[in-house]
Amino acid sequence: MIRSLFSLPFLAALLVGCATQPAQTVGAQVATPPSAGAQARPAAPPAPQPDPAPAEPGASAGAATAAAEPPPAQAAPAKGAPFPMPWLKAASFRDLPGWKDDDPAQAWAALLESCRGLKSQAAWSRVCQAAAQQKPPSAAAARSYFEQHFQPYQVFQAEGGTEGLVTGYYEPLLRGSRSQDGKYRYPLYAPPDDLIVVDLASLYPELKSLRLRGRLQGKRVVPYFTRAEIEDGSAPMQGKELVWVDDAVELFFLQVQGSGRVQLENGEVLRIGYADQNGHPYRSIGRWLVDRGELTLDRASMQGIKDWALRNPEKLAELLNANPSYVFFRELPNQQGGPLGALGVPLSAERSIAVDPRAIPLGAPVWLATTRPNSPEPLNRLMLAQDTGGAIRGNVRADFFWGFGEAAGHLAGAMKQKGRMWVLLPRDYPLNGGNREKGL
Repeated sequence: MIRSLFSLPFLAALLVGCATQPAQTVGAQVATPPSAGAQARPAAPPAPQPDPAPAEPGASAGAATAAAEPPPAQAAPAKGAPFPMPWLKAASFRDLPGWKDDDPAQAWAALLESCRGLKSQAAWSRVCQAAAQQKPPSAAAARSYFEQHFQPYQVFQAEGGTEGLVTGYYEPLLRGSRSQDGKYRYPLYAPPDDLIVVDLASLYPELKSLRLRGRLQGKRVVPYFTRAEIEDGSAPMQGKELVWVDDAVELFFLQVQGSGRVQLENGEVLRIGYADQNGHPYRSIGRWLVDRGELTLDRASMQGIKDWALRNPEKLAELLNANPSYVFFRELPNQQGGPLGALGVPLSAERSIAVDPRAIPLGAPVWLATTRPNSPEPLNRLMLAQDTGGAIRGNVRADFFWGFGEAAGHLAGAMKQKGRMWVLLPRDYPLNGGNREKGL
């Protein structure tokens, strides 16, 4: 019986092999989030927490690119469903740094994509209908639309304060082949047949944000194989190869991003997306290198890790296996536009972000106030919360989608900035059972 199979002692052992959502957008930070400032503290939400450990530079599924389907049950409803959010404080559009300087019309296509993902949500019906009835607007008309239909709320950290971490992710391009040979030696796998995914929400409501992954060993369910065990052939992966690529490090970062493209020698380009994960917790290989004195913190970027790997090929397996998490993929339709995010719609370069959906409703517009990668230059921009990620944890936490290709990858890998966030919700959004604060 399920109740005896998943006893509490078993859960304690197996939780090391669980994941809250796709690891697709693992964020790009190495350092832990900055501490919160001494500001008025709204009531803290019960679930969101700061990232407990650094994630990988240049990452994110938030998938990163993201899974094509929304994550399973969250601590709060996904896809924009109303839920109490006491960590928000009503603000004015005058409070948004640079609001008059951005061109919100550049986010219009991303807004319409969010509305496609939110069409079944009554709370978003009116604002989405109003957006659909407009032709592509000018900057002034788009700004007027948002000011008329939305109320901004500043997002506070669970421990108080308004400052958090903003990282970046992108959609990488790898070189590959449908068949294995001396050059293309590293496989991308589809999910194995013996991987079991268990949703315990109906039995243990306190675990409703978690899905357990494991495998059968006789009559017992045990954690699934680690990265090292998959790589050494312990897992039954034969026949699950989708494509082979020529670079183990690029494959690792593809797993961190969650999706990407693979160019074959005949010129064909495959789109690859997150399908599942082995359930083991994500561990940062950048942090692993720093802790062992192999890299300084300022060098533990995606490019810094790649450079170290080139200089230390004999240590590469040990480095990659320091992260027991392993992502499985599926081939996606080769459609135009960005990869699919957790909302189920294509991401828009420099207008989509991954967020913690327990704090920010998926699909919502978000005003992001941060700086450009490795720069004090302000980056204040209207974004759409369309993705999630395994390392994107906390109220004021965002992963900025830079787009596709090498240039986007350099920006994503360098982005570890402080930032503040305001979520824009429809003016009639039923916040806190209808008792939301009035706007200024």
